[in-house]
Amino acid sequence: MIPVYRPYLTGKEQEYVASCFDSTWISSRGEFVSRFEADFERFVGVRHATSICNGTAALHLAIIALGLGPGDEVIVPTFTYVASVNTIVHAGAVPVFADSLADTWQVDPADIRRKITPRTKAVMAVHLYGGSCDMDAIGEICKSHGLYLIEDCAEAFGTLYRSKHVGTFGDIGTFSFFGNKTITTGEGGMLVTNNSELFSKAYHLKTQGVSPTREYWHDTIGYNYRMTNICAAIGVAQLSQADSILRKKNLIAEWYSEELAEVPLVSQLEPAGVRHSWWMYSVLARSAEECAELRNELRLAGVETRPLFHPAHLLPPYFSGLSFPVAEQLSPRGINLPSYPALERHEVATICGILRSNYRRRDSKIVSLR
Repeated sequence: MIPVYRPYLTGKEQEYVASCFDSTWISSRGEFVSRFEADFERFVGVRHATSICNGTAALHLAIIALGLGPGDEVIVPTFTYVASVNTIVHAGAVPVFADSLADTWQVDPADIRRKITPRTKAVMAVHLYGGSCDMDAIGEICKSHGLYLIEDCAEAFGTLYRSKHVGTFGDIGTFSFFGNKTITTGEGGMLVTNNSELFSKAYHLKTQGVSPTREYWHDTIGYNYRMTNICAAIGVAQLSQADSILRKKNLIAEWYSEELAEVPLVSQLEPAGVRHSWWMYSVLARSAEECAELRNELRLAGVETRPLFHPAHLLPPYFSGLSFPVAEQLSPRGINLPSYPALERHEVATICGILRSNYRRRDSKIVSLR
């Protein structure tokens, strides 16, 4: 079996976790929490980072730290993982969907502009599959309309836009460290910002709104969104290997591109000015039917894949009857191929060989029918 993803735990993860047990600091206090946050600040190039229990909680915390709530509209791509949308609703705000770009699969800045109303308070840019949104265009829109900019970087650790790490362009950014992410803490997330006041508010809210000067005094309704020392210990070990992991994932993407050069599958575009981190190497088939056939053939050969996300506006909680043609074309045609750091060249060759064979059979069938 070739899984679609597998965490890369080859450093000092066990050693650091054992240290937590030895010290008995296993909850949300301990040396690894502050160490992970400081290391992450340096890696991303941001003034403030605070660790969170998971990526969804980090995104929710970002929204409420900005003061968004009932009646406020947040523009978000419909083509995204559902947590991006759910957290807007959790805060009492209203998600307003925007369509995507056909080549990068990221949110379409022109459609963001079309969806702005007097109730719009923020834009959520979601960097999908390791790519980057057009932060120049989105940043200009937010600046000209006085909107907050939230960056959902759950899938974009290591992704750069014009040599700056994503998550550092907006008012606030969030990351996920789930088990299938480029670096993992098992469960975990991070909130980042260059705004000291916003950081203080987010930290206050994530720690149950406890007073910094009076013991067990809570001056606001807060949340328990803290990361454990054990998770942070894994994060410290993972972050120390981040550069080598990212290099390997870039190499895997090169292998796929070479092997699939003559196959009619289209990969996600890496535009000029973007360093794609290739969290998932993903391709589009020519039709939904072709996509389903390819995934089934890979499954029968012991290769696990994933579909692309379903557009949120088609999910039961958010069904609107509106049309988002690009997102609706991307979703049913897309395949996430195995992309974990330990993947070897011969395994990529095996996967691509199955795909090539399918197309050869398909093409020969078309010729014989003619």
